[in-house]
Amino acid sequence: MLVPAAMVLLADQASKLWATSALSGGERVTVIPRLIQFRLTFNPGAAFSIGAGATWVFTLTTAAAVVGVLYYGRRSHSTTWTVVLGALLGGAVSHLLDRLFREPGFARGHVVDFIDYGPFVGNVADIVLVGSCALLMLLSLRGVPFEAPVDEERPPS
Repeated sequence: MLVPAAMVLLADQASKLWATSALSGGERVTVIPRLIQFRLTFNPGAAFSIGAGATWVFTLTTAAAVVGVLYYGRRSHSTTWTVVLGALLGGAVSHLLDRLFREPGFARGHVVDFIDYGPFVGNVADIVLVGSCALLMLLSLRGVPFEAPVDEERPPS
C-alpha cells in the first residue's frame, strides 16, 4: 500500500512544485485547446472552495481519513484493494501536507490547484482521489473481497 501512496504523493508534490515555480497568478497556459489549461490557484476550502473559512476542519478531516485508510489498508488481503487504498492514501497525505505546511499557516494552508478543466481547477491528487473512490465503489459493487475468507489461512502480518 505504501508504494502507490508514495508514487502519488511524489507525483502530486512535484507537479505542485513545478506549478508554483512556473505559473504566475492568473496566467493561463493552454495544454489542450478548449479542454485543459494550467492556471495556478490556491484553494482554502474543499471542492469548489466550499468552506473556505473552515480550513482547519478539512485538515482534521483529512488527518482522520489518512488514519482510517492506514488502519483498514493493513487489514486488506486483496492486492487490488491495497493498491487502490494506497493511491487514495497518497492523495490524502499530499493534501494534508498542503493544509499543514503551506501559507497562510500551520493547519490552515491552502491546497495548490493548477489543472483547469472547464468549471474545475484541481491537481494530480484530486484526479487520483476521484479515480480511487470510483474504483473503491466498483470493487464493492463487483463483490471483490477485502479480506481473506475466514476459512482460509492468513499470512502473518
